[in-house]
Amino acid sequence: MSDIRSVAELRQWVEEEISRIGFPKAPADLYDPISYMLALEGKRMRPVLALAGANLFSDELQSVIRPAIGLEVFHNFTLLHDDIMDNAPLRRSMETVHTRWNPNVAILSGDTMFVMACQMMMESPDNVVREVMELFHRTAIEVCEGQQLDMDFETMQRVSVDQYLHMITYKTAVLLACSLQTGAIIAGADQSSARHLYDFGRDIGVAFQLQDDILDVFGDMSKVGKVQGGDIIANKKTFLWIRAFELANPDELAELEFWSSNTQADPVKKVETITAIYNRIGIRELAEAEMARFFESAMVHLNAIPVPQERKSMLTAFAEKLMVREK
Repeated sequence: MSDIRSVAELRQWVEEEISRIGFPKAPADLYDPISYMLALEGKRMRPVLALAGANLFSDELQSVIRPAIGLEVFHNFTLLHDDIMDNAPLRRSMETVHTRWNPNVAILSGDTMFVMACQMMMESPDNVVREVMELFHRTAIEVCEGQQLDMDFETMQRVSVDQYLHMITYKTAVLLACSLQTGAIIAGADQSSARHLYDFGRDIGVAFQLQDDILDVFGDMSKVGKVQGGDIIANKKTFLWIRAFELANPDELAELEFWSSNTQADPVKKVETITAIYNRIGIRELAEAEMARFFESAMVHLNAIPVPQERKSMLTAFAEKLMVREK
């Protein structure tokens, strides 16, 4: 009988392992922010996916847990530095590290988190550690490239859909893909299966980000936990924003240009006006079709992996749940 773990079981194991990480007491301003950051409530999606990726091929998951935690430490390092770059006051409804301490403390604690993540990834079994580290280091650079592209977009007049999809693939999706493939590699999966699992994670990650774009404008804010139209207010070049500029008629384009360039615009009126343009053009439907395209591609890759269907059931359910978040 296969020992297939549920998401809840894997997440509980991850939380227990994170709670057991021991940090030196001094210097406190280096280690306290790391402990604080890791204690903030999160989905723990990346370590759970690493464990789930291994569980697709094996019941033995103990050798995966430390690298899985390393992926979570790395993810939180990126969030810590992202918050500095965005000058964000809150992370998961709590003060960001640079707000609670200061930016210099946050930078150094983040640097330490990256080194800790590398140390944990190095705890992979000896026979696969080089392969795991090559994947991890490549992914870490891609995540940084994605963040830089996102910042570049802020000063670019126009961004294409292909440029946007490339950016979110690197900024968000490749780490999900890396997490799954890391688990597969450690569990002894063949190269073809490990690659299909990577591609599954990548495509689900893109679909997940497209869903975020949609929910930002059209979601139930009491359930999504964000400001309605926050991306619109910030002139964020999301899939919806890009397609609207591509498809707007001359009058709509003039409105979009006005609201995007008017720094004194009433944010509520701006969101209402641009959302109305989205509705007239059918932007939501276009975004949902693009999201579905990536979801379907992801499932093709998952279905191509030659393991019993029961072993895929958890990842199938996980993917489907991501696509039906509160609207």
